[in-house]
Amino acid sequence: MSGEERRSAPNVHTTEFTVEFGDCDPARIVFYPNFFRWMDSAARHYFEAAGLPSWRETEASDGIIGAPLVDASARFRAPASYGDRIAVESSIAEWRGRSFVMRHLIRRGADLLVEGTETRIFARVNPEDPTRIQAVELPERFRLLLC
Repeated sequence: MSGEERRSAPNVHTTEFTVEFGDCDPARIVFYPNFFRWMDSAARHYFEAAGLPSWRETEASDGIIGAPLVDASARFRAPASYGDRIAVESSIAEWRGRSFVMRHLIRRGADLLVEGTETRIFARVNPEDPTRIQAVELPERFRLLLC
């Protein structure tokens, strides 16, 4: 699976995928967890297209190891099958202190297939317990890139 990217409007990034045979279940429709996989991939493509450095770089400069999920949901409107070209339109719908909500609309052409949301945090290793993570405020220079 390879994604192609484009910025389609301010604050919206589109990542395109081709549905492969292995992405489908025996009924020849996309097995639903794959939509979550594509949304997760599209989130990182959104960050990269906005100019956010790699997680290795943000860890070195600010201790931020990534943007893990704390909640995810999807509303499935129509199926997709192998060979379909799908586009994941990603945006940040809401900032909430130390968390934020990403919205993903997955389309095949003009047809809306899935409406998804992910609530994420920016995280660092917990200094009191290195086996855990903790949410942190996003440095303003990074927030400016994402808005």
